[in-house]
Amino acid sequence: MTARDTARADAVYAALLQRQGEQWVQPRIERTRRVLEYLDDPQRTYRVVHVTGTNGKTSTSRIAESLLRSLGLRTGLFTSPHLERFTERIMIDGEPIADAHVADAWEEIAPFVDLVDAELQAAGDARLTFFELLTVLAFVAFADAPVDVAVIEVGMGGSWDSTNTADGDVAVIAPVGLDHADRLGSTVEAIAEVKAGIIKPGAAVVSAAQTPGVAAVLRAAAERHGATISFADEEFAVTAASLAVGGQVVTVRGLAGTYAD
Repeated sequence: MTARDTARADAVYAALLQRQGEQWVQPRIERTRRVLEYLDDPQRTYRVVHVTGTNGKTSTSRIAESLLRSLGLRTGLFTSPHLERFTERIMIDGEPIADAHVADAWEEIAPFVDLVDAELQAAGDARLTFFELLTVLAFVAFADAPVDVAVIEVGMGGSWDSTNTADGDVAVIAPVGLDHADRLGSTVEAIAEVKAGIIKPGAAVVSAAQTPGVAAVLRAAAERHGATISFADEEFAVTAASLAVGGQVVTVRGLAGTYAD
């Protein structure tokens, strides 16, 4: 990493900060899709694990990425927020994206961002937002790497989140509770409907244990899309856990068998 690369990456972040922030959330996935179509849909060049839920999305995403990387796969990971630098949100093989890489990806998408911004403003709509652009940036960076699989954490909700422009081969649903009720719905079942929007035809759905109402919503969504669904403490479970140096030792009952230690 050189001083020039750092300056280029910092300029990308400065440009992102000129956009509507992450608190400005609108159900408008088509804007993100339009940019990606101009870029030949980079998010379709690798497998995707898509993660939503109310609590535990980021930790679940990080664990999934680590497991996939341990199998020898080249991985991408997209999460939010960041702690120190925005490059932490886009990780490749367990490390924040290199400054030069993120700057190159920005230069790649910039002409198409300008094009879509102009189209939106001509129609009286707002420009692409911070999170919409960050999503596009991540998808392009993963394609350029290239990665074998990307673990993508939803920003908010599911169905209309900009990350839902990717078709998850696996949809992971962390515990669903009441959150962002002004945007997602006033009941956990209504919120579950929005989060179930990441379930794609033929996908494998893996869910945390849920309340009966939420579980029913997720099962119905999986059935509509011809997806298989497995719930924690039903089809799979952690059957034993003990403290060990550096973490825990667990025994897992999975779909294909039991895995000790």
